[in-house]
Amino acid sequence: MTSSSQGPVIRSVDDLHGPAGRLEAVLNGGREDARYAALVCHPHPLGGGTMHNKVVYHTMKVFSSLGLPVLRFNFRGVGLSEGTHNHGPGELNDARAALDWMDATLGLPVLLAGFSFGSFIGLQAGCGDPLVKGLVGLGIPYRAEGRNYSYEFLERCTQPKLFLSGAEDQFGPRQFVEPMLKHAADPKEIAWIQGAEHFFQGTPESPGAKLNQMQEALRSWLKRNFGLEEPA
Repeated sequence: MTSSSQGPVIRSVDDLHGPAGRLEAVLNGGREDARYAALVCHPHPLGGGTMHNKVVYHTMKVFSSLGLPVLRFNFRGVGLSEGTHNHGPGELNDARAALDWMDATLGLPVLLAGFSFGSFIGLQAGCGDPLVKGLVGLGIPYRAEGRNYSYEFLERCTQPKLFLSGAEDQFGPRQFVEPMLKHAADPKEIAWIQGAEHFFQGTPESPGAKLNQMQEALRSWLKRNFGLEEPA
């Protein structure tokens, strides 16, 4: 599936199945000569997270603007995805099922991004997988709504990594997240969007959405590390 003159073709995916059943998904088409495909994982289902989340959508738009096919899916129990929420382990298997589908269907190396809970799941799913050539964690959560997150696995994760959060992230405070991420294996880049909170919205001191700044930071990292640029 490729882009048309009107833009990337978008289609529903009907044959993506995880251990708990069918997973609702959509695929944005890419250029015929795309060198990578992208996977984007959504935030916590119990907080209303879906593949249509605004940060997930804006992340997809960056990959799509670079000509990559992009898969988004709903974790088990979200939207039309079968199964029930499993507090992490099941969702990790869902992400791995999505990677398997991409390998079988698209046959391209993958750049994997996730937002909030989706970053925690996506980083684990992609870490050490030879199919995954780069990892992006957006809004890295540290403690959110009674849930604590641990990232020791990143010490063994040698793919290029971008960690991108708001400098005023209420669920991943910089004073806790930055020292933790410094233990991640190289290569890595840790970037903070000034005046942005967890959802890359503005703060009272710096009003206005910061999603465009998030997109530019992601696009710059993809250009530097993978040579990806928007078509002329």
